[in-house]
Amino acid sequence: MKIAGLDIGTTGCKCTVFDENGRYVDNAHTEYHVKRQAWHEIDMEALKDSAISVILAMAHKYDDIAGIGVTSFGETFVLTDEDGRALHTAMLYTDPRGHGECRELIDKIGEERLARITGLRPHEMYGISKMMWIRNNMPDVYEKAKHTFQVEDYIVYALTGTAQIDYSLATRSMAFDITALDWSDEILNAAGIDRRLYPKPVPSGTSAGKITRKMSEITGLGPDTAVVSVSQDQIAAAVGAGAFDSSVAVDGAGTVECLTPIYDEMPDPGSMFRGYYTTVPYVVPGKYVTYAFSYTGCALTQWCTETIAKKEKEAASGMNISVNEYLEDEYKKKMESIGRLPDEPSGMLVLPHFAGAATPYMDTGSKGAIIGLTVDTSAAEIYHACLEGVCYEMYLNYSMLKDTGVKFNRINATGGGAHSAVWMQMKADMLGIPITALKTVDAGTVGSAMLTGVAIGHFAGLKEAASVMVEETMTYEPGKQQHEKYMEIYPRYEKLYRSVRPLV
Repeated sequence: MKIAGLDIGTTGCKCTVFDENGRYVDNAHTEYHVKRQAWHEIDMEALKDSAISVILAMAHKYDDIAGIGVTSFGETFVLTDEDGRALHTAMLYTDPRGHGECRELIDKIGEERLARITGLRPHEMYGISKMMWIRNNMPDVYEKAKHTFQVEDYIVYALTGTAQIDYSLATRSMAFDITALDWSDEILNAAGIDRRLYPKPVPSGTSAGKITRKMSEITGLGPDTAVVSVSQDQIAAAVGAGAFDSSVAVDGAGTVECLTPIYDEMPDPGSMFRGYYTTVPYVVPGKYVTYAFSYTGCALTQWCTETIAKKEKEAASGMNISVNEYLEDEYKKKMESIGRLPDEPSGMLVLPHFAGAATPYMDTGSKGAIIGLTVDTSAAEIYHACLEGVCYEMYLNYSMLKDTGVKFNRINATGGGAHSAVWMQMKADMLGIPITALKTVDAGTVGSAMLTGVAIGHFAGLKEAASVMVEETMTYEPGKQQHEKYMEIYPRYEKLYRSVRPLV
């Protein structure tokens, strides 16, 4: 017997297969086009075809897949006809449309009232504002619509014919009541949106039933294969990192840097409101999570290696090592040559807003900055300072989250960045908290498979699934002296955004 997890991202999707003991077997991956010009859009029919293609690739190799769980990115939705065919090109969360409609909702209901209902500080990135925009500007599409789906439930409906959405993704609509765990009539009435369009909200990890005969033939999955509505990708990653209570948070060190702490009870909405922190129902009943994130985690280091360190990248290739390793070694050499410790802070400041600012500012107009350059500054120093910038931004969020009641004393790290010992140690030193790197890069697919295994009865619960599927590699203990050095610099970083923002 096999279990599969389908993880659908903004630019690509992956289907990963695990055996009955929770061990990784195989995966298939494909990418698709995203349009980012005046408007930011994605073709949902093309996305669906891509998802089917990776399922097909795995199902043809493994004919004993008993269940497949679906997880995806949030916010983006599509209106469809009765058969689930997309009626328009879907807007990404970064699309600028919906700003006026969001303002209209705030005027009608109030910003803090909306936050208390939905767990979200109002913002045009969420679905309800963009749904209002479609009703106002594409009335023919809105009139024809029979369903509205986010990505996960769009694929689940295509596979099973069941219209359901898990709680974590439902929150990304800004039309979901996180206390009642149902769609908010107050918000939908104020927005002028038909409640009947929305799928049934269900707990994360709920089976949608068996795949349809037609989709069984198309995908190659057996007719008894169960399809599970897993969660938003960050929730799945938290599950795949083995985080189930408030003692541990998850650092998703991917393209986006995301810190996901857990609350044992609903946090105070006022405290969350100040930092644009969301309150999301977790897979463990009665518990909640939030997301503290930066749009540029590994994306910032990739920018540095591809634009600043082209020569170093070529040299690293000749040595058969990664450019990241090469730059980390060059930084140590530079520090030693000037009589400083090899892991000494660079002294430069990097504002990592190269794709705008996420929490706690949610300012898409903010820009990145590198402060402290001289004619002697090397590419390795800029690279090191970029790592520090991501960590400082992480510490900024951690400091604000303390006021919301977080109490984690360790962090589990996943994603590509978790393989950098230098970066992991830097994060541990900066936050003053032990960080354990996990073996898996794709915690989302692991979490998806774990929840699927529980849903089909293969695992008795998530802790049993975690015992066989979550593997630790190394724990980085914080250094007291290094923490103190970073804290000497941090007050300067704390002023950086407000100093730079008026200039850009």
